[in-house]
Amino acid sequence: MNDKQLVALQAAKYVKSGMLVGLGTGSTANYFIEELARRQRDEGLKINTVASSYVSEEYAKSLYLPTVTFDSVHTIDLYVDGADEITPDMILLKGRGSDLVKEKLLAKAATQFIVVADASKLVNHIGQNFSIPIEVIPFAWQLAKKSLEALSGVGHLRPNEAKDDFWMTSHGSYVLDMKFDKNLSVRDLNTMLNNVPGVVEHGIFLDLADATLIAENGAVIEHWI
Repeated sequence: MNDKQLVALQAAKYVKSGMLVGLGTGSTANYFIEELARRQRDEGLKINTVASSYVSEEYAKSLYLPTVTFDSVHTIDLYVDGADEITPDMILLKGRGSDLVKEKLLAKAATQFIVVADASKLVNHIGQNFSIPIEVIPFAWQLAKKSLEALSGVGHLRPNEAKDDFWMTSHGSYVLDMKFDKNLSVRDLNTMLNNVPGVVEHGIFLDLADATLIAENGAVIEHWI
């Protein structure tokens, strides 16, 4: 069993019958979804799920997990997802997969948000390993980029996989991948990004995580706020 599977199985232990569970996206999230399906089949677990992406929703459906539509949700019991970067005080960077709007909505709506990852995702500060994904309205991307550059941002629109056009999210936005001055505090940066016109959402998840489950060398270390 690899570390991703190990941490996903540990997170699934916190799921109880009667819960509405938010499903993350990615390889670790897939292990979590698979374990929920196994518990439903073998243990009679009775839950509903809401997914952070079309891919995860379809995977859950393929394993016969009940799903609800995103627009029917106002609160959820538990959200489990990964992160691209995790600081010691549980600030997260997410959105390299570009589903950050739904991810942040689920994180905010969840009674508990558990972050699952391996030790490679631990960093000293946000932006240490990756640019910050910033989702922008397509017709306003140049105006938004100019505003972000005034905040010390340097970066470009994310290209699509074919490299012949810009990446587009599932609901039609562009994504700017930006680096900012390292001396700028993440809390200040979070506030400034929230105030830029044309920005739909960004990848800094501040004060949203309730716990991190970190797998390393066959063991899981839990840190709860």
